Amino acid sequence: MSTTAARHAQPRAWLRAVVWLVEEAGVHPKAGEATLRIARDLAGRMDYTAGTVLYDLDGTATRCALSRATVKRHVGYLRELGALVWVRHGSRRNLRLPGRPYAGTATIYAATIPYAYDRAHGHRVEGQGFRGRVVAVPVPPVHTPAADGPHSRVREPQSLAARPRKPVVEADGRFKDTQRRHARPRTASHPWNSTPRSPLQVAADIRIAAQVRPHVPWIQSEGLRRLACTLRPLIDQGLDAHDIAAELTSWWVNWRPAQPAAYITAQLRNRTADVPNEGQSVEAAHSHTVEPTGNPAWQAWLRQRATAPEFHEPQRTDDDRRHARLHGWDRWAEIADHYAADPDDALDLYGTRLCGYSVKRASDDWARR
Repeated sequence: MSTTAARHAQPRAWLRAVVWLVEEAGVHPKAGEATLRIARDLAGRMDYTAGTVLYDLDGTATRCALSRATVKRHVGYLRELGALVWVRHGSRRNLRLPGRPYAGTATIYAATIPYAYDRAHGHRVEGQGFRGRVVAVPVPPVHTPAADGPHSRVREPQSLAARPRKPVVEADGRFKDTQRRHARPRTASHPWNSTPRSPLQVAADIRIAAQVRPHVPWIQSEGLRRLACTLRPLIDQGLDAHDIAAELTSWWVNWRPAQPAAYITAQLRNRTADVPNEGQSVEAAHSHTVEPTGNPAWQAWLRQRATAPEFHEPQRTDDDRRHARLHGWDRWAEIADHYAADPDDALDLYGTRLCGYSVKRASDDWARR
């Protein structure tokens, strides 16, 4: 643990990295299906938070239907890949436990992910070695075939002086401004601004914005009135100040936008752009969007997955969730890393309250530095 260059990981993320290293990257020439079989057995017995596991050479050989020598050899391959590190070396020294004539010191391994995996997937890692953690995961771009068509080209900006406005002379000699006379009335640009709010509702929105702003570093330069107007969609959903702060913190904005309110508005519009209106079918709402299965890369991945061996993730029990939510409050940094790498899995294991608390603590720690 003290000399490795790989970062520690939870079992689900670690197993995905091992499958990528063995099957897709092909980093080690001798690693194969037996290596993955042993990795699945280790992941099924790992601690969900620390990622540590007992070696259990005899039990692993029995469960995987392999010889002891084969298990030793492929565990060595995992260490050479940077996917396993020693937490404690086993020895034959007798611990002299009560009621047992002989009990040796067990070997303990920890799950790690090498830097080659993070670099290939575009992850940004903070820190070095075993204590490194993922602070940013790239969002895959949406591929649109229309953007690659032969007639696609970048539009040039509009010229401000291309068509100057000229007054029109009437018959009585007076001037009139045709463009101003026939100008269309301005409408609200946001659907949540179209409904008027009472002064009491506006005051309540401002109070909630005043409670949210100190907890999110990148919105602290925004005024309360503008911030309250921007947060109306989240307030109308019944979220309180703590839930709104957790939602904004989960976006992992590690920079300070010049206009935080405009940034929040754009993000909320993107999240609700695909929701169909009342009376509109889902097919009609998505009639002009690209079907995800039409992506060639997605089709290639599906074909590769169909021919690959069956992938079994470790089953999680209610006892695992209860133990993680009871003893995870002092490990908020590890829970924040888990949420950054796999939000759905972290919410399933720790719950919304503990994940929101951990993400907020990590954000405050990042702001102080």
